[in-house]
Amino acid sequence: MITGFSYRAAVSACSLCVAGLLALTPAAAAAGPRATQPAGEPAPPRPGAAVPGPSLLYNSGIQVRPHRDAPGLPDVSALSWLVADAGSGEVLAAYDAHRELPPASTLKTLFALTVLPVLPSGQQHTVRYGELDDVAEGSSLVGVEEGHTYQVADLWRGVFLSSGNDAVHVLARMGGGWEATAARMQDKARSLGALDTHVVSPDGYDAPGQVSSAYDLAVFGRAGLHNPDFARYCATVEASFPGDGSPYSIENTNRLLTGEDGVAPYPGLIGIKNGYTSNAGNTLVAAAHRGGRTLVVTVLNPQAGGGFTVYEEARSLLDWGFAAAGRVDPVGSLDGLRPAVSRPAASAKPVVAAVAPDDDSDWPGTAVVAGLSGLGAGAVALVLRAKWSRGRD
Repeated sequence: MITGFSYRAAVSACSLCVAGLLALTPAAAAAGPRATQPAGEPAPPRPGAAVPGPSLLYNSGIQVRPHRDAPGLPDVSALSWLVADAGSGEVLAAYDAHRELPPASTLKTLFALTVLPVLPSGQQHTVRYGELDDVAEGSSLVGVEEGHTYQVADLWRGVFLSSGNDAVHVLARMGGGWEATAARMQDKARSLGALDTHVVSPDGYDAPGQVSSAYDLAVFGRAGLHNPDFARYCATVEASFPGDGSPYSIENTNRLLTGEDGVAPYPGLIGIKNGYTSNAGNTLVAAAHRGGRTLVVTVLNPQAGGGFTVYEEARSLLDWGFAAAGRVDPVGSLDGLRPAVSRPAASAKPVVAAVAPDDDSDWPGTAVVAGLSGLGAGAVALVLRAKWSRGRD
């Protein structure tokens, strides 16, 4: 744990929130003018209302639909990975995107999505004796102390920067209890169309049966960037944490954000969340903004190199994603309703596209469809998941 008396605000909270939200909101001007429809002819269907093509993300192996001028994918050793456009939700490329794997602390993204909205950041809480009794041995800690009073915002900085399982336990107790929080996280995942995730321990610590996937974690990361508090916390490099007598400095453990331990910081990185356990290996959900575009990547358990390989493989996927803009067709969508209703047969193969994708997106139209479908989508998705699970890898 890093101690000291200095506080360095490495990232401006307000600018990050604005930048993140603007990056994720399609500009009306970007769509360009629409062609005038000749009188007497039927109007073409709006792009957002069209039925999406089959998702390739349930197929095993690398899925990508490159144009002839697309850059080649980097060599990535992770057991599962995914690159997506955070604005449109389009998945640009993936490898075993729905493979169920232990998520480690990247599951804290789902914890934050679930609990952040119900606990005001300025609320004070005095940690009661017994609230930290169930923190697993070997957990990452920020240094929460029984009998000490914290603001909720302090505890969230402990979660995002230090990956503090002690802070997670206190916030979960404040939010209704450990088991209740796990159940709510499960419901939240389903509501987002993240069907691979099974929550046992809200802090992401290894537990029998606890899994997620590169797809689901990208969904959580993308959703988090729409929340100003989430976006601010995940992008904070260093902060002050209350201690016994005086505060001390804590630093984000995401080396791609901080540039620590010889890992070069990634230009335009927004952050999100890294994790590690002996069972999960190194895991990372990261997002970066460049040239008016925001990408989100997930890298789960690299099999080559050392503990920092996860950052270098995320770097190479981000570089590829920005270079591939307009040169690949999507292989699926992070909109959970779309893959759930369009899963292809197991024999489907990636298609190499010769035509550039239509950039005339219609986010509002898609949002309306998603809203109208929301009441029944969860039940439909669960039924389809049960039906298809027999053919899953």
